[in-house]
Amino acid sequence: MLRQLQDRISSRARKRRGQFLMRVVDLPLNARILDLGGATGRHIHDVLPCHSDITVCDISERDLKAARETYGYKTVLLQESGNLPFHDKEFDFCFCSSVIEHVTAPKHDVWNITGDAAFRSIARERQGQFAREIARVAKRFYVQTPYRYFFIESHTCLPGIIVLLPRRLQIALFRFINRFWFASTDPEWYLLDWREMAETFPDAKIYRERYLCMTKSLMAVKA
Repeated sequence: MLRQLQDRISSRARKRRGQFLMRVVDLPLNARILDLGGATGRHIHDVLPCHSDITVCDISERDLKAARETYGYKTVLLQESGNLPFHDKEFDFCFCSSVIEHVTAPKHDVWNITGDAAFRSIARERQGQFAREIARVAKRFYVQTPYRYFFIESHTCLPGIIVLLPRRLQIALFRFINRFWFASTDPEWYLLDWREMAETFPDAKIYRERYLCMTKSLMAVKA
């Protein structure tokens, strides 16, 4: 039941973001679009159902196979290096939703990095590099990420106060709840606040996505 509720909320959020995107960015139907971290392609299809020149990039070959077979999208398998295998300004637009918070330490190391300062340093360096790559390969972009201080943490569906816990305690909590909680997670995400989002995308306008009068997510848009 909780999973179904989460899926309904996520579906409504995708619809709102699609409407917002259409208001702030003029995308012709022949635009070359990069869906960065797009998994199966479902999200970009929900947001831009009439566009066809879409390249979905992800680290999951299984998800990319679904994107090809379900929507006929072009796909590119990404490595964790942070470098994108594209030429400068190869795309007219980059769409990147709920991805940048996962661009942190190498996945095999995240359980072992228990220091707050160490993890933040690695995460912010990689997120900065990721943002620069987006600006390099696309003329315009939309990057959305959950807001650090929303009252529900989106990856765990737990009270947002967990982001304030020392990382060592977060890891211990995740080890425990992953045994039974429906929203299991690895400690590999680092959520951004407003200042960090603005620093990461200095050439973009930062928008707030609100829910119940509170900031739910941040969106960096270069239109």
